[in-house]
Formats: sequence, structure tokens, C-alpha cells
Amino acid sequence: MAGREVEVIWNGRRVRAFVPTLLATRDLTLSSSSIAKVATAQADAEFAAESMGGEYEVLARLLLRSEGVASSFIEGITAPVIDVVLAEQSLVPAHSQATWVSANLDAVTSALTNARNSDFSADTLKRWHATLMAGSPTPERYVGVFRSEQGWIGGHGPTDAHLVTAPPDALDGLIKDLVSYVEREDIEPIAQAAVAHAQFEIIHPFADGNGRIGRVLVAWILARRLSLVSPPPVSVAIATDVGGYSSGLTLFRLGDLDTWVQWFAEAIRRAALAQRQLVSALDELKLRWDHQLSEQKTLRSDATARLALDLIPRYIALTSDVVAKELGVSTKVALDALRQLEERGVLLEYGTLRRGRGQPSKLYVSRELLALAGSSPLR
Repeated sequence: MAGREVEVIWNGRRVRAFVPTLLATRDLTLSSSSIAKVATAQADAEFAAESMGGEYEVLARLLLRSEGVASSFIEGITAPVIDVVLAEQSLVPAHSQATWVSANLDAVTSALTNARNSDFSADTLKRWHATLMAGSPTPERYVGVFRSEQGWIGGHGPTDAHLVTAPPDALDGLIKDLVSYVEREDIEPIAQAAVAHAQFEIIHPFADGNGRIGRVLVAWILARRLSLVSPPPVSVAIATDVGGYSSGLTLFRLGDLDTWVQWFAEAIRRAALAQRQLVSALDELKLRWDHQLSEQKTLRSDATARLALDLIPRYIALTSDVVAKELGVSTKVALDALRQLEERGVLLEYGTLRRGRGQPSKLYVSRELLALAGSSPLR
């Protein structure tokens, strides 16, 4: 077992809490098989990044959205992708499931901004947590701070928990040790992300949101160490094998480093494949859109509808106001363009949006693009 149990008192009862071995003192030597799998996963992640080409900003946003949606899904927090997209634009009620998922996207995005040149510290984790928990029902006293109470994983309390986490007075030393490990640059990036994530999850320093912050940490390490604009959406891969993920973390805690690292490396490989597939699917979708417009000879190549095609991957959900602002045309011209795209099967009208006392705006979406971004309510 890679740690020790200590006795703590919880609600007048004695329970055993687990304090993991410091990474600075734990033997983290990998087998040759694990080293090979880590190297392959890194090559796949770098190859996937190269496939993004010149439209990396649009693709990065799609990938980050997939990561945020999947990471929330793992924790049982779900919302239709269209609602998440609208939450990003503050077009759904506050404190909804969609705003909470959108906050996960904000946390990942914020963490990856200038990751290559940023330092990592306990305060970094707290900032990520404050962003993540925005709009959540978690009491404010628990947001952006490490817990001051006994924590546990699974069950209704420490007496029936899957794991009773380290007592609050052990957090300072554990987090300092984790920070020192994450700041190292002499470790293979994939292995470093695997170990740091597992250790963070065992420490469980926050009252809520630990799983999502732990996966933000994975994205940050990969972006920093591999100089990636957008790392593979590892949460998408984890969401397809939550049982393997949970088992791997348990094995890491019990001292089986290799099994966990190999499972994690395979998850990175699957995530890299998902990234390449998304890039390819978006390219094919854009070609199809162009073909659908080209079939109509009456539509000039410089028509607003054709120019609006480039806005669809960026916004996913379009209104005439957005098109008018982006393309510098009147609201009427923008609405005509959206209707033309609907007539040609590129977009689908999806209800209306009301903003204050003004006229409601019609919302247009791409069914195919929603499917790429995640589970679509239109399928």
C-alpha cells in the first residue's frame, strides 16, 4: 500500500483515514512495458495536435467543450450540448446544470491559457476550483479553498466510504509535495500526468469538484509539457471506461503504479484518436456544407449565407444578431442568410431566445455539429 492509515474522529466515532506516501519518497520507477506505452501515447497526442492545422482555435474550442462535457458527465452532471453552448453565452438561467457544465469548460480553458509559461502552485488549484464551481449549488465557503473538514469518497460518510481521505492537517504537506512533482520537467509527460492526477484524487483537497479539477490538472500538464494548444480530451476516453478508471486509481493507491500508468496511457491514445476523428469529421462536414450551397446556382460565392458558414463551428448556435455583428451586415440580411442555410439543410431552426423586452431571436443550429460536440438532443 502506497500510504498509511491514521485514526481520526468523525462525529464522535473513530475511523481510519488514508494518507498517501509523498511522491518525493515513493518509488515511481516504471517497467519497460509502461515506458513503451507512455512513449506511444505521447506520439499519438502530438500527432493528433498536428492534425488540427490552421483552424486550431475553432477545433480547440470544440475539443475543450467535449472535455468539459465528458468530465462533468463522469461526475453525474449532465445537460444537452445545446444548453451548454447557450450557457457559454449566458443565455440560460443561472445555476442550471448547463451553467455548471459550462463552468467546467471555463475552468479548463482558463487553465490552458498560457500553460506553457505559467507556474503551478496551491493557489493555481484554488483558482481553477473557484472558476469550476461558479454557478454550482456548492456553498460559497467551500469554493476556492481547501477543505477544513474530514473528506471521503463514496458512501454517506467516513463510516461507509470507499476511501476516507487524508485529514485536513495533512493537506498542506501533501499539496506542497504534489506541486513539487508537477513542476518537474525530467519525467515523461504522460507518466507525470497519470501520477499527478492519481495522487490529487487520493488527496481530495476540496469539499467538492475534485474529479473535475484532477482532470483539468491532466490537461494542464499535457499542454505545458507537450506545448499543445489543446490536449486530447482525456475525459471523453475516461467516460467510456469509468470502471477501469476507478480500478486504476485504486491500484495506484495500493502500490500498483504500472497498471494505472498503462491504463492512463491507453486512455490518452483513445483520446488522441477521438481528436483526430473530430478534425476529420469537421473537415468532411464543411465540405458537405459547401457542396449543399454550391448546388444552388442562385447563391453567389460572396453571399452572406456562404460567409456565415465559417461562423457555425465557432458558435454552434447562431442568431441573426451574432451573424450581423460578425459579418457587418444588417439584422435582416443576417436573418435571410440563416433562413437560406436552413432551406439548404445546413442549419435547423431551434426555438427562439428572448433577451429583455426586445424581439425574440430565432436560434439556428447544425444537427451534425451538435453531434460532434457531444450528445445532441436533436438526434
